[in-house]
Amino acid sequence: MALPRIGTALSAGAAAGAMAFASPVAADTLQEALAAAYVNNPTLLAARANQRATDENVPIQRAQGLPNVTASGQYIEFVKPSPNAFAPTERLFQVGPDLNVPLYQGGAIKNSVKASQERVAAGQADLRATESALFSQVVAAYMDVLLTQAVVGLRANQIEVLGVNLQATSDRFEIGDVTRTDVAQSQARLAVAEGDFRNAQANLINARETYIRLVGEAPENLQQPPALPNLPENVGGAVAVALEANPDLIAAIERAQAAGYDVEVAGSGRLPSVTAFAGLDYTDYFGTLAGGDPRLTQTETTASAGVRFSIPIFQGGLPAARQRQAQARETAALEQVIAAEREVIAQVRAAWSSWQASLAVIQSSQVAVDAADLSLEGVRAENSIGNRTILDVLNAEQEVLNAQVQLVTARRNAYVAGFSLLAAMGRAEARDLNLEGAGVLYDPMLNYERVRDRIWDWDRDPEPVASASRTVDIPAANADIAEEDDFAD
Repeated sequence: MALPRIGTALSAGAAAGAMAFASPVAADTLQEALAAAYVNNPTLLAARANQRATDENVPIQRAQGLPNVTASGQYIEFVKPSPNAFAPTERLFQVGPDLNVPLYQGGAIKNSVKASQERVAAGQADLRATESALFSQVVAAYMDVLLTQAVVGLRANQIEVLGVNLQATSDRFEIGDVTRTDVAQSQARLAVAEGDFRNAQANLINARETYIRLVGEAPENLQQPPALPNLPENVGGAVAVALEANPDLIAAIERAQAAGYDVEVAGSGRLPSVTAFAGLDYTDYFGTLAGGDPRLTQTETTASAGVRFSIPIFQGGLPAARQRQAQARETAALEQVIAAEREVIAQVRAAWSSWQASLAVIQSSQVAVDAADLSLEGVRAENSIGNRTILDVLNAEQEVLNAQVQLVTARRNAYVAGFSLLAAMGRAEARDLNLEGAGVLYDPMLNYERVRDRIWDWDRDPEPVASASRTVDIPAANADIAEEDDFAD
């Protein structure tokens, strides 16, 4: 079940299903937040660097099968020459290069390279998973800022309403229309509302600080997010997509294949190895050979070449133990594939359930808000003619607030659950989100192709340096909200 890209909708305006918060003219969008995290989040940048380190395992393993050349030399002073030497010498200097070419290593090198290539593929899948997890966190942080801003606005409005109620109740008490109990009830509700308001402000500050940590920038007048497109029609279709595209499952499969090659590497310890070699040596006796006998050459150059082979006969069970160990690890890797598959299926089904539940809560909460508004209007009218008490009014006002908070919370939960569902399906990564603001998307294959065939010993990259920005200079978050924002729906 192929799904189209979701970038178009993320760069478009708001649509049905998004949280209904006001959108000032100059504001940050969800796509801008995702793009900023994509290029500046240290966790993601570190994962990319670790993947580049994994890439180097391929040339490291391949190097063991390539020719190697070494040069060695020595200078010797014979303090007491051997009396039995045919041509005694006092000193010598010897230098020469040696060439070794592995011809056959029992398949160890070939299979080690293949195992490394599979682990590179697994690492690339892990990098996709890290990217997707980061985007899920950014979406949740973005929606949490909007949610907590909405709650702060609703609770601030509640304080204003309860303050008016208290003043009106106090005025009515002065003329004997209500009792001291009515005034005390209004005071208590106002005090509780003020405490809830302070807690809401603390939650808003925490949400903004989480946003700063993930995105690297302070949230400024966040816009409402667009509706999530390409969500599956049923949970079965979502699971089918996830089993093909979920990066965690792909990584587990690649590691199991790498473990299979490790078994072959371990078994190669039983097989012969063959190496070709060649050497060139220059020797200078400094005129001391046989006491400087002019009949003897005081310098010489020699060359040699041949083939060296080794046939293991008995190693105390070492290769068999290594292969059994590798087989056990392959079995574990195969079991981990099943575990990853189970985890993916559970994630998708749970995200689907949460998404569907949140959509249902949105509908019921909207009904509750409408009904509570109507009820409050009626209770106030009945209170004005003496058919309802002040407590009835206070309870009706609290019901309106509770329904409004439940509604905005359900909208937040529905959006986060929908994005989590796309992430579990492997459809919430930079390539799916069309992050133009991030510039050229990071392709881990480019580094792998850059390094896999490099064989120069003195080849190195620039000095390491961190590229993520620090947040120490970003002012601490506060709980201020724009006065003109309308948080009620």
